[in-house]
Amino acid sequence: MEFLLSKGDCIRDLKRTLLFLVLTCLVALVCTDQDYYSLLGISKEASNREIRQAFKKLALKLHPDKNQNDPDAHENFLKINRAYEVLKDDELRKKYDKYGEKGLEDHQQGGRYESWNFYRYDFGIYDDDPEIITLDRGEFDAAVNSGELWFINFYSPRCSHCHDLAPTWREFAKEMDGLIRIGAVNCGDNRMLCRIKGINSYPSLYVFKTGMNPVKYYGERSKESLMSFAMQYVTSTVTELWAGNFVNAIQTSFASGVGWLITFCAEGGDCLTSQTRLKLAGMLEGLVNVGWMDCATQGELCDNLDISSSTTAYFPPGATLTNKEKGGVLFLNSLDAKEIYLEVMQHLPDFEMLSAASLEDHVAHHRWLLFFQFGESDKSNVHEFKKLNFLLKDEHIQVGKIDCLSAPSVCSNLYVYQPCLAVFKGKGTEDYEIHHGKMILYDIVAFAKESVNSHVITLGPQNFPGTEKEPWLVDFFAPWCPPCRALLPELRKASKHLIGQLKFGTLDCTIHEGLCNMHNIRAYPTTVVFNQSSVHEYEGHHSAEQILEFIQDLMNPSVVSLTPDTFSALVKQRKRNEVWMVDFYAPWCGPCQALMPEWKRMARLLNGLITVGSMDCQKYFSFCHQENVQGYPEIRLFPQKSNTGHHYYSYNGWHRDSYSLRSWALGYLPQVSVDLTPQSFTEKVLHGKDHWVIDFYAPWCGPCQNFAPEFEVLARTVKGKVKAGKVDCQAYAQTCQTAGIRAYPTVKFYPYQGAKKNILGEHIDSRDAKGIADLLTERLSVIKNKGKRKKSSRNKDEL
Repeated sequence: MEFLLSKGDCIRDLKRTLLFLVLTCLVALVCTDQDYYSLLGISKEASNREIRQAFKKLALKLHPDKNQNDPDAHENFLKINRAYEVLKDDELRKKYDKYGEKGLEDHQQGGRYESWNFYRYDFGIYDDDPEIITLDRGEFDAAVNSGELWFINFYSPRCSHCHDLAPTWREFAKEMDGLIRIGAVNCGDNRMLCRIKGINSYPSLYVFKTGMNPVKYYGERSKESLMSFAMQYVTSTVTELWAGNFVNAIQTSFASGVGWLITFCAEGGDCLTSQTRLKLAGMLEGLVNVGWMDCATQGELCDNLDISSSTTAYFPPGATLTNKEKGGVLFLNSLDAKEIYLEVMQHLPDFEMLSAASLEDHVAHHRWLLFFQFGESDKSNVHEFKKLNFLLKDEHIQVGKIDCLSAPSVCSNLYVYQPCLAVFKGKGTEDYEIHHGKMILYDIVAFAKESVNSHVITLGPQNFPGTEKEPWLVDFFAPWCPPCRALLPELRKASKHLIGQLKFGTLDCTIHEGLCNMHNIRAYPTTVVFNQSSVHEYEGHHSAEQILEFIQDLMNPSVVSLTPDTFSALVKQRKRNEVWMVDFYAPWCGPCQALMPEWKRMARLLNGLITVGSMDCQKYFSFCHQENVQGYPEIRLFPQKSNTGHHYYSYNGWHRDSYSLRSWALGYLPQVSVDLTPQSFTEKVLHGKDHWVIDFYAPWCGPCQNFAPEFEVLARTVKGKVKAGKVDCQAYAQTCQTAGIRAYPTVKFYPYQGAKKNILGEHIDSRDAKGIADLLTERLSVIKNKGKRKKSSRNKDEL
């Protein structure tokens, strides 16, 4: 795809031209013809952690502080810094993969960097600790909703207390490894995630567990205190066994297919400590029951079991317990929880092996998570994966495996050519989704739970949408592409909201190259909506919310696509009370592509107030030239009641997000609210018989200026029910002081309830027009019902 940048993008005068040239010079310092992946020495499938590690290694080597005699050191460091800034951001990485550096014209970063000491001591504190999982925004929710217990450290690289805690956090993570997940979130790299989670100080330590609200840790930052706090949320129990409960406990457990790990405490030898037992109960939760027996008080029972000294043993279901023969019993010599856990896990049964003949019957009516293997499976995570049956039982998902060497036709029909896993959703072999995330327990659990409850399926030539009447959203992707993997959970979320309206599917372009070439796919991910003969490519951010906005806009377009004829009829000859905003753009223009989703979102925000259109200046070049459009995108507002239909205002602001554009546009609407003086405030608001909502403001106040257009939207929304007024507190300070105004802007509601109103009014703690309107509607309903009750009471008194 050819990608050009317009030379006249919003350049209107000499000052802005000079500024543009200065910025261009600065950008030139950080641009490079060398591939960003090659600069950092990483592959295109590198994870965020691998990107950080590669950048840190290069930063320590190439930093100008360490290369003061090299005249090119500054420029060389800017190059790797720019590469890191782009590749660590999923959205920028997608644009770079698709368009190269020209796709990043609106996102010039990498011009600033830190001292060498920052990269040595402060950068990526936990990246080299295998027991600590560094979570990014894209994987955070999947991790904490997996069903496992998480203890997460939200930190800032610049925080000295965070660095003080780091050695303790590492020791704590090693101690708890296998029992709970220990995580870390770098709030310097994930500001939005930390803001969403309400993190306002560092370090902030939180426990997360499915089904409960996050719990913050306020205690002493020692390993022992952290362990004591975390163990409160390990809900597993250790059972003390004795003659009165032993037989029943063993038989009941064996009947349900669960074995026992028992530590016998006798005079000789060492038995497991209570802390170790509790850790093992948590590590083996749902798989093995954990108990202990005191042979000092249960001597006869220990003698019958031939236990003469302290020992620990695993009794699998069906094991023989007589003192003469202990068939299948595993005796353990270690006192270390992790070693015992690994040995017990080795002895737990493997997943059910499905055959080619049985597959169809198994997946026709039941949900399955299936591992596809080619001969012997990888043993690295197999023990941990045995927890899957327990973690997925509430979703009624069974876990099994298929050997593609024994069932080649099954794997070939499903286009499975290498070891992987897939979820079958209980509707046969057509309705399945292949997992493309990390082969880590929490990621697999999150995928399985999301997949069975979503409506995304894996596509191939056999089920790729053709001429169906139903519309499809198809995600063309490559499994090695991190932005592709980040998008998949968002597609699953979006699919739940569009059941019966839109089908969702994913196509792996590394397997189905022909299909991807047929649809001219040149970058990953490329997300396309097929609606019979219409094809629409999604260019927005990788979030379920924006995907839904895109689909909503396709179903009910918020922006009018204009032609020269319709521009003349609808814009030039618009009605006197109509206002139009028009985006003159070119499809090849990078800033235009970046603007498009924001433009559509702005149009929805302005619905009913301003009509929004767009004009394709590549298609109608001569018309745009005739209209004196000199650069793309060119944003013009055509106000109401102008003497000449062609009078307009051009947008010259730097920010092209939906809210900035909306605020600018609302400023050109005629005022609906009433400007009040002390006299009119007293007469109309306090003594009048209308409901009023008042904006108390000061002309010099920035937030007041930002709120003013929002208040006008409110005035239009509640017109006919509540009157809207404004009081200038700089001009009428005494009135505002009497009304109890202490900050600007302040919004107050003055309802009429049959008597003189209180000058203090009712404070409204919101700056959103819709939110305030909803509050006023609710308040009016209460007042109305109260009036009815009073009237009914008077009627009864009269009777």
